[in-house]
This record gives sequence, structure tokens and C-alpha cells, in this order.
Amino acid sequence: MQEIVIKQLTPADYEKIIELWERAGLLAKPRGRDSYRELIKQMEKNPKFFWGAEIEGRLVGVIVASSDGRKGHLNRIAVQARYRGQGIAKRLTLAAEDALRQEGIKVITLLVERDNIPSIQLAHKLGYVQHPDIIYFSKRDSEED
Repeated sequence: MQEIVIKQLTPADYEKIIELWERAGLLAKPRGRDSYRELIKQMEKNPKFFWGAEIEGRLVGVIVASSDGRKGHLNRIAVQARYRGQGIAKRLTLAAEDALRQEGIKVITLLVERDNIPSIQLAHKLGYVQHPDIIYFSKRDSEED
């Protein structure tokens, strides 16, 4: 079995992050919220909130955490298809949770699309509770945000 290395991501990883999200089927918006400028601004503000999994120096998994100072949020988790089922998503999630807890965050949320069954199963396995009474809304300035 190949060694999986979990590490903090840096601006140098930008291209690999976007490529991984696209390969994993996540909608990346490199002309908006996922532009180099925007992502690097987030990384500089919270460098401990971007985590990656590498195998033999190749980025195979990513998770992004964020915080409003009261709650932590985990999103943009992706694992390259051929490496799924090896516990990479779990290890990334735990690394991001630890980073949030080090910042004093005690409530962590995980946003998952309704049809993403593997992520829903992971959330349940890691002790997350689904709240069917909460409806997620968003308001965007453009389709790229």
C-alpha cells in the first residue's frame, strides 16, 4: 500500500487543487471564488484551513475549512476517484477538524450535496448529525462566486 501524506496546502498547490476538484467532479470556479487571487487570499488569512493528501508527491485529496469565528465549516472535499475507499477523506476531515479546534471552534458543520452518498456516509461515520429542518440558501453576486 502506498503511503498517504496529509499536509497543509500552500499557494504553490493552487493549480493542483483546481485540477483535482475538476477531476473529482466538483464544480471549480477559477474565474470567481476559486480564482488564484481569491483562493490565495483565503490561504493567507487562514493557512491552517487548507489540507491535502499526497501519494508519491501527487495531490489526490483536498479539503477546505473556514470559520466565522463561532462555527467551523468543512467543504470542497474531494478525493481522486482511483484513490477513494482508502480512508483519505476521513483523514482529511479529521485534520481540518483539528485545525478548527486549535482555533477554539467547538461546532463544526459539513456541507454535502444531497446525492453525494459517500460523503453522507462519511459524515454519519464521523459523528455528524443531519439536520433535515435546516434549509441552505445562498445569494451570489455572479455565477462564478
